[in-house]
Amino acid sequence: MKIEAWMKHPVVSVKPRDSLLAARQLMEEHRFNQLPVVLDGEVVGIVTDRDLRDAFPSVLDVLRRRPARPSSTDPARIPVEDVMSRNVVSLAPGARVVDAALLMRRERIGAIPVLQRGRLVGILTRSDVLDAFAELAGAADATS
Repeated sequence: MKIEAWMKHPVVSVKPRDSLLAARQLMEEHRFNQLPVVLDGEVVGIVTDRDLRDAFPSVLDVLRRRPARPSSTDPARIPVEDVMSRNVVSLAPGARVVDAALLMRRERIGAIPVLQRGRLVGILTRSDVLDAFAELAGAADATS
């Protein structure tokens, strides 16, 4: 099974200078846990829901803050590039789903950007891998 059959495309992404708030809103709207960070068509990072949770101020921080004082922890003012992971693991569309699963397990990541000639053409998530294996298991059961 090839990745291209299971990857999501087109890919929702953010730019390095987009705010954490904008990234969080996209994740909530589309129910994603990861967003590739793209600049001029090239993947320069990936931001996860965990990156955003760690970067957002807690309720206690907000309650302690004086309303008139601007905050340097305002998610609308912090760019994605400040919290994204820059070492992005990627695969080509022709790679095997099983190789993606092994890579995700080894690297402890939930998604792999799919690149063709250096350009983002899809994203393969842990859910996509599970769907692929579930279909394969179902096909195997049907022939048994």
